[in-house]
Amino acid sequence: MTAILEPDLGQLAIVQTMLHGSIAVNTVEALHEHIAANPHEFAVVIGPSVPMDVSTDFAKWARINRPDLGVILLRPFIDHDVLATALRSGMREVVEASDLAGITTAVHRARSVASEIARAMESESKAAVTEAVAEVAAKAAAAQAAADAPKGKVLTVFSTKGGVGKSLLAVNTAMALCDAGQRVCLIDLDVNSGDVAIMLQLTPHRTINDLVAFNGIIDETAISSILTKHSDRLSVVAAPVRLDSPDHATADDIGRMIDTLKAMFDFVVVDTSGVFDDNALTALDRTDVIILVATLDIPALKGLKLATTTLDLLNFPRDIWKFVLNRADGKVGLTIDEFESTLGLKSDISLVSSREVLSAVNRGEALVRAFPAHPNSKAISTFAASFIPSDASTSAGHKSAGSRLRLRRG
Repeated sequence: MTAILEPDLGQLAIVQTMLHGSIAVNTVEALHEHIAANPHEFAVVIGPSVPMDVSTDFAKWARINRPDLGVILLRPFIDHDVLATALRSGMREVVEASDLAGITTAVHRARSVASEIARAMESESKAAVTEAVAEVAAKAAAAQAAADAPKGKVLTVFSTKGGVGKSLLAVNTAMALCDAGQRVCLIDLDVNSGDVAIMLQLTPHRTINDLVAFNGIIDETAISSILTKHSDRLSVVAAPVRLDSPDHATADDIGRMIDTLKAMFDFVVVDTSGVFDDNALTALDRTDVIILVATLDIPALKGLKLATTTLDLLNFPRDIWKFVLNRADGKVGLTIDEFESTLGLKSDISLVSSREVLSAVNRGEALVRAFPAHPNSKAISTFAASFIPSDASTSAGHKSAGSRLRLRRG
């Protein structure tokens, strides 16, 4: 079908003689209504009596809104100015009004071009739909793979006072989890004076600062190359062995490392430096359980009170906290009840003073391995076993950890 815009009835009769079955309109408004009602219209012939500015305005509109619509301009005479103006506006062809054969040929060409454009647009549309479907499927597959992938649980051991047994608890909790059949990675985030390696009699060849060499691309292959293996079930990311190391792992590096380790191990146990530095906060943001450690003395009570206040301010919910009171049998004028009442926390386990603890440390062996029948070993083993969840509780734990991360950073 072809539409003819021509208000002059004489001119219109001549053009319609050549274009059988065409539709005639005498205003631009009527032409727009016709185009809207006939989306498959392929050609518009603008008669010679239509003003040039009206003709070019319609052609510009068609170029943007209906690129498949061929606009053919009829003029009594065609000179360079008319041709240039018409083509700049998007006219498909310009034909002399008296060239009736030329008009018919121009309309046929418009039909052919419209068909080619329609096929091209259909192909592009199908390709876009196919691409969109493939993209959605790929995202769904990636999301499902991420959901199905094993997710290790992160336990972060923290205290703002040194000498309370934080590293001792981290090492023995990790070892107790191994003895319960879990695959564990123990991270020493005390980059200035970490003791994890020496407490396990390890000589690391690579340390956490070697993460710098990977330029932020920290995948399983990269991490495997810096692990120090203690046994089939326990690996360690050791603290730097030198304080003058030229390179230092960034908090972003450490965050990517922990995220990757969660897919490699059942548990990631993090021993922190004892201050709220970027490294500790990075671990805490990803942790499922915060294990707070203190001894039965006023300085430790003050330090732990400061830590719990800060954790509250940072929106870490108390239901993920665990409290371990070390050397709880000391006769130091401060009772466990007084300590817990002042702190506002009940201890989950209490450990006693014992020379076997120091003996195990000096031997480079975990207490739970060196003296498995010791009361402290039994307490730590029971404590560690409480973190081995069912699949359902594992999923719930990681969901809450993600929500907490968004809350802190919001």
